[in-house]
Amino acid sequence: MFCLQVAESLGFSACIMSCLDYLEAVPWVGDEEENVVTSIRQLHDEDHRADLLLKRVTSDVLTNPPNDTLAHIIDLVLKSSEDRGRREMKSLVLKLFKENNNICTTNGSSSADSSCVTTLYSCFQNCLDSLLALFRQASDPEVLAEQSSDDKEQMFRKFTLEAVNLLWLAEILSDRHAADELTVIWASQGELAELHPKIPVMHRHLVSCVSARLLVAVGKGEALPSKETRRRLLDVWLQPLMDDYRWLQHGCRWFDRTVVEDGVGQTILTLPLEDQQAVLLAWLGRFLKAGDGCPNLQRAFEVWWRRTFVRPYAEQPGSSSGRH
Repeated sequence: MFCLQVAESLGFSACIMSCLDYLEAVPWVGDEEENVVTSIRQLHDEDHRADLLLKRVTSDVLTNPPNDTLAHIIDLVLKSSEDRGRREMKSLVLKLFKENNNICTTNGSSSADSSCVTTLYSCFQNCLDSLLALFRQASDPEVLAEQSSDDKEQMFRKFTLEAVNLLWLAEILSDRHAADELTVIWASQGELAELHPKIPVMHRHLVSCVSARLLVAVGKGEALPSKETRRRLLDVWLQPLMDDYRWLQHGCRWFDRTVVEDGVGQTILTLPLEDQQAVLLAWLGRFLKAGDGCPNLQRAFEVWWRRTFVRPYAEQPGSSSGRH
């Protein structure tokens, strides 16, 4: 770098040519990469040698190549049949998404942002369609009677794969604040929810992980669906979530009880007060029977209690708060 800076001050010469040849051959990444690129872009290279060097970090292909490539990467990961490789690449891609807020943001105005989100939604829908077909198959006694033990094992393995795929995509979209429509899609899965109790809990509980993640997204403000969607999401998926809660605490690596309970509670508290009461009283009946086998929504219950029994009286004329 020092050589390049000195040579640049002396004009474009054999020294600069030598520096560019050197930089073309050696690796440079991280902070060093930024320094190299900045210095090269300050040169006026008449024979385009500096431009050629920049091809290491830029591309001349401008017709939406990043999104085509991104779609291909996601497709490869989702369809991988090798467990370890799939897990590691999911973790890596998720980490890279989290590091770059410019990828797939709904706040962006570029068509690239929209294309990226569309790609993720399309993948989510494909996985969801596959999961629903598997649920139908697994809940049909006649189909099950015709299957061998190996066939059933393979089917349940696909359950896990599709549910984990859905969870991964929901995590990416929620983290990008691009999951509004995802909550609408998930809240509309009445058939999937109806089939849910017909599937053994050890195979279905990861589906409840998806519900938990989207409820957390709503509770944290990562997704901003309508009031009707929020209520529908709870109506359709809170009961299956409670049914699977013991398994979720031990069988889902993503699951964080504190985060989930806060997200569910916050989501409930966004509803009109009458809806809060209906959901929380239904939860209370379950909690008093199941204890730790049920989400602990006591914090949300306290807020609802104060809104219902304390605030109306505190706001009445002549109350202590009203006199101040």
